Amino acid sequence: MPSFGSSSRRQLETCDPRLRQVFEEIVQHFDCTVLCGYRNEEDQNKAFNLGRSKVRYPDGKHNVNPSRAVDVAPYPIDWENLDRFYYFAGYVMNEARNQGICLRWGGDWDSDTEVSDNGFNDLVHFELVE
Repeated sequence: MPSFGSSSRRQLETCDPRLRQVFEEIVQHFDCTVLCGYRNEEDQNKAFNLGRSKVRYPDGKHNVNPSRAVDVAPYPIDWENLDRFYYFAGYVMNEARNQGICLRWGGDWDSDTEVSDNGFNDLVHFELVE
């Protein structure tokens, strides 16, 4: 059975308990790695400057503590295998729904199940909707 390594666990611990709950269940069935939970001002603005985020600090869901967003990728990571990211996201969204937790995924920002209408893909990004 897969489990989180120490780096993933540290990142996940910075997240809202509902995100932790979803991904603690996910990792038991689908190997994955937590790339980022909470982002401070320096890290958020760096992500923005690199084009990995569309918002500057403090306007991101990663910028509250505990974080209301988490970046998680299927493991091992193959950035060229986009189909695997889409498959993983479906798995995550279904688990969250089963737990009664509403998430938005960075591959379908408007949550209309149409992934081709995205202007900005962030396939590892999952955030709480409130």
